[in-house]
Amino acid sequence: MSEKPRLSFWQIWNMSFGFFGIQFGWGLQMGNMSAIYEYLGAKESELPLLWLAAPLTGLIVQPIIGAMSDRTWHPFWGRRRPYFLVGAILSSLALFLMPHSGALWMAAGLLWVLDASVNISMEPFRAFVADLLPHQQRTVGFAMQSVFIGAGAVIASKLPGWLRDHGGVSAVTGAGQPIPQTVHVAFAVGAVVFLLAVLWTVFTTKEHPPSPDEKPPEHSGMHEILSALKQMPARMKQLAVVQFFTWMGLFCMWIFFSVAVARNVLGATDTNSQLYKDGIDLANNCFAVYNLVAFFAAMGFLWLGRVCSAKRIHFVSLLLGGLGLASAGVVKDHAVLQWVCFSGIGIAWASILSMPYAMLSSALPANRMGVYMGIFNFFIVIPQILVAIVLSRVMEHFEGFNRLSAVVLGGICLLIAAAFTLMVKDDQPATP
Repeated sequence: MSEKPRLSFWQIWNMSFGFFGIQFGWGLQMGNMSAIYEYLGAKESELPLLWLAAPLTGLIVQPIIGAMSDRTWHPFWGRRRPYFLVGAILSSLALFLMPHSGALWMAAGLLWVLDASVNISMEPFRAFVADLLPHQQRTVGFAMQSVFIGAGAVIASKLPGWLRDHGGVSAVTGAGQPIPQTVHVAFAVGAVVFLLAVLWTVFTTKEHPPSPDEKPPEHSGMHEILSALKQMPARMKQLAVVQFFTWMGLFCMWIFFSVAVARNVLGATDTNSQLYKDGIDLANNCFAVYNLVAFFAAMGFLWLGRVCSAKRIHFVSLLLGGLGLASAGVVKDHAVLQWVCFSGIGIAWASILSMPYAMLSSALPANRMGVYMGIFNFFIVIPQILVAIVLSRVMEHFEGFNRLSAVVLGGICLLIAAAFTLMVKDDQPATP
C-alpha cells in the first residue's frame, strides 16, 4: 500500500473546519434541550427518555452511513463530502425550527430529526481523517477536530447569555412564550454557522479515489456491517469497553447537569423563576469552561501526541474528568465548580474526541474504515440508551436519586473508563 502524502497545517485545518459547525449545533443542544423540555412541561423522570433520540439515531444511522460512504465515489463530490452536505442542510433546518416548538412532542420529534441529520454529517468526518492522512498525522488530524469542536461549543454555550446581556434579546418566559427569545436567536445563528462551516470543508478539501486496498468487500450494506462485527479487531474490542463507560458518564452530564444546577444546587422550584434561569446560565458557563479548556487541551495534544502515547494521554484525561464531574455533587462554590471541576472535564473531553480514534484508526483495515467507525459508535450510543431507560425508572421509584445524583454517577463512570484504558494494547507513541 502506498503511503499517503503528508498534508500541511492549513490543509488539515480546512478538512477539520466543518466540525466547528457540527459542534456549534451540538453545543446548543447539550446546553439547552433539557431546559427546553422543562419549559414545555417535562417531568424529571421523563428527561432521559426524551433524550433517547441522540443514541438511537446514532445506533441506526452511523454504521449505515459508514458502510454507504465506503462505497461512494463521485468525481466532484468525492467519497465522504456528499454526506457532510446533506446532513448539514437537514441539521440546519431542525436547529432553526427547534425553539418554535409549541409542545413537548414537537420538540422531541425535532430532536430525532436533528440528531439523525447531525449523525449523517458527523460519522464520515472520522473516516475522512483516516482517508486523507498518513498514520503519522492522524493523531494531529483528530486533535485538530477537537480544537474546532472546543471552539464551536464554547461559543454555542455562551451565546444565549451574550444575547441577553449584550444583544438586548429578551429571556422572558411565560404562557405565551415558553421558550426564551435568546434561545430562538441562538438556534437560528447555530443553523447558519453549522451549514457554512460544513460548506467550507466541502469546497476547500479534495478527496482522492480509493485505492484498490481501500475498496470495501462486495457485500450489501447490512451484510457488511454484520461481517465487520464478527471480524472486529482486538484493539477495537478493548476500546469498546472504554467508550461504553465514557459515554455513559457524558450522557449523565448532558441530560442532568443544567437542570441539576438550577434545581438541586440553586434550589429553583419554578421554571419561570429568575433562580431557574440563573441556574441554567451557570450550567452553560460551566459547559463553556469545559469546552474552552478542551480547545486549549486539544492544541496541547497536537504537540503532546508526538512524544506521548494516546493511551497515556487518554488515561490521565479521563481520570481528571471523572474526578471533576464526581466532585460536582459536593462542591458548593460556583467559581470552583466552574473553573476547577469543569477544567478537568474539558481535558477529558478533548481526549475523548481524539485519542480513542487515534488508537483505533491504525488497527482498522483501510477498506472498512467507514463501517468500522460507524460500528465504533455502537459503544457510544448503547450506554446512552441504557442510561435513558434505567435512570428514568430509578428516578420514578427512588426519590433520593435526583438530577445531581445522576451527575455524580457520570463522574464515577468516567473513572471506570480510565481504569479500562490501562488495558488497551497500544503502547507506542501516537505520532512518531
